[in-house]
Amino acid sequence: MAFQERTLTCTDCGTSFPFTTEEQQFHSERGYTNEPKRCPSCREARRGGGGRDGGFRQMHPAVCAECGKDTEVPFRPTGDRPVYCWDCFHKRGGGGSGGGDRSY
Repeated sequence: MAFQERTLTCTDCGTSFPFTTEEQQFHSERGYTNEPKRCPSCREARRGGGGRDGGFRQMHPAVCAECGKDTEVPFRPTGDRPVYCWDCFHKRGGGGSGGGDRSY
């Protein structure tokens, strides 16, 4: 199947971006039937900027259910489950290895 480079429009930011022949081949080989809807920048931002390697992660304000301290968490609290600050979360045995001065 012969592919030709096409220009698509990002549904998030409205900019035009190329859908290269290589990308089309990649999509075809994996059986993807939909074209990309987002430009590479918006795709990266949506994925969280690279996960644990850094990048921006939106934080949401919360109050620790154990100590009452104001904190921030990387998810939107819904009120149906308790939310803990970093210290209380780890005192309760949550989380894995790692570190830093973050709140969950």
